[in-house]
Order: sequence, then C-alpha cells, then structure tokens
Amino acid sequence: MPPTGPSPVLRRRRLGLELRKLREAAGLTGDQVIARVGWASASKLSRLENGRSRPDPDDVAALLDLYGVTAAQRGELLGITGEAGDMRGWLRKYSVMTPQQRSFAELEAGCAEILEYNPVLVPGLLQTIGYARLRIVSARQIESWAGESEHGGTPEDEVAARVARQSLLSHPDAPRYTAVLEESALGRRAGPPEVLREQLAQLCDLAMLPHVTLHVLLRDTPIGNWYLPPTAFSIYRFADPLDPETLAIEGGFTNAMSTEVNTLNAYKVAFEWLRSAALSATDTTSWLFEAAGRLAETAGPSTAAHGSATAPAQRRRHSDRLTDR
Repeated sequence: MPPTGPSPVLRRRRLGLELRKLREAAGLTGDQVIARVGWASASKLSRLENGRSRPDPDDVAALLDLYGVTAAQRGELLGITGEAGDMRGWLRKYSVMTPQQRSFAELEAGCAEILEYNPVLVPGLLQTIGYARLRIVSARQIESWAGESEHGGTPEDEVAARVARQSLLSHPDAPRYTAVLEESALGRRAGPPEVLREQLAQLCDLAMLPHVTLHVLLRDTPIGNWYLPPTAFSIYRFADPLDPETLAIEGGFTNAMSTEVNTLNAYKVAFEWLRSAALSATDTTSWLFEAAGRLAETAGPSTAAHGSATAPAQRRRHSDRLTDR
C-alpha cells in the first residue's frame, strides 16, 4: 500500500519556500544569513531554500531563531522538517522502483488532484500489469543498448511498484484524477491484442469511478488553433493549500519538475485545450466500451467467449453510471 501522506521531497519543497519567505520578510540576504548563523558553506542555505537537501533540525532551528518566528510557526516548521528527513521510512512502503518512477510516486503522495496527458502511452496510474510490463521491458531494451541502464531490480519489481502506486486511486480519500488519453496509445502499435483488450477493460472500470474522469483524444481531432502538444506532462495539486502546485514534464528517459507559476499556467492552458478537443467523459466511456467490444469480437474463441460473458455486465454498469450522471 502506498503512503497516504506527503512525501519527504514535497515536504522539503514546502519547507524551502517557507524559509525563503521568512528570510525575505526579515530583510536579509543569503550572505547575511550565512554570516549570522556561522555556516561555512554559502550553498547550504541555497540547498535548503530550494528543497534539494535533507534538512538538519538544528540548522532549521537556527534559522527560525534568526528570523524570530512565533512559537506556533516554529512548531509547524520543525514538524515539516521531521517529515522532510524520513525518506528511508517513506520508501519502505514501495517496492524497488527506478528514480524516474519514484519521482512520480513522490508527487502522487498527498495529492488532492492530478491532471495528466501523455501523447503516446496510457499514464502509469491507469496501466494494467500486462501493459506496464510491456512498456517497462521495451524501455529497458533501449536503455541497455545505450549503456544507460541503472536499475536496482527486475522488471517484475518495477511492475509491482507501479501496481502499488495505482492503489492510490482506490483509497477512500483518493485524489480527483483527470487524464486525456490519445487514441494512438490504445492502437495496435501499443501492444498485442490480448494486452490491449485487458487495458481497455481496465479503463472501462476506472472510468466508472466517481473521482476518475477520462477523455479520449481522437487521432484526427485538431487541438485549439492547430496546437501540437510537445510532451507528456502531469499537474499535481495538494491537500494542503500551502504545498506548491507542481508540474512534471516527462521526456522519455528524463523528467523535469517545476513549481514556477508562469510555467504551470502555460501547461494548464494546454491541458484545457486538450480536454476541450477530446471526447467528453460520457462519450469517452462509450468509446472505450465499443473499442473493447471490437477487440473481443476479433479475438480467438476462448478469449471471445470470456469477453462475451463480461461485456454485458460492463455495459450495464456503464448504463447505470450514465443514469446517475
């Protein structure tokens, strides 16, 4: 089961923002702070304020003394400092995962809302075991050929970690989740028919959850004034309004994170264009059921028989959800 609270990385970002605000409110430069607390390294404060290092409670206490904070504020920030330092305990809740997958898990923890778009893949939180395994194995083949593989476990370890992340959507306090899915991510290039059938069936089930909204973007639909989204991205909003809204840009084998307001606003506009161009949530659910049905009809006898048994029940649940809406 994944962590339900904010990750230590998120806590570090929050702590850094608060420390920088306090320093600026005190009218102090970074050099002045370093001189007054007697630190030897000028980069120490920078790393703290940018959330790039594990905070030492004594260092944070020294800064809070310098800034003259109230007792209540001191208690809150020292509490955040403790959460920011417990990376090992937080990671024990997950199986082995790559740094790239871990960066997403850290952002998902403690989320109130997630917006996602991927031009070529089904997002990780929605993937079946078969689809995830196919994606992970194919990525490892490229990394191995390029001599860049640094995995600490097997593909099955990584699949297990992704499945653990996905339980986020089944929690009683699950975040609101909205994704725009490209039709091509579910096309024949994405995997063999049995993998795609299973993936479509899972998307049908997920689309009926009250906190999950899916939109399929058909391949020939123009976006805005012929806008072409350049990359996959996710936007994370957190339960604590003081935790910074965060953008994650996925670039294949590398990720970039940003809390910069102007950058976030640009991607929010892009997401709204994508969502507006895509099928509505209701039409998307119908499209997913029809796509799953077409694959079942072209399957072999044993699979088709299984599909014919489950399709009516899925369609009934779909009809009930439309009635509820």
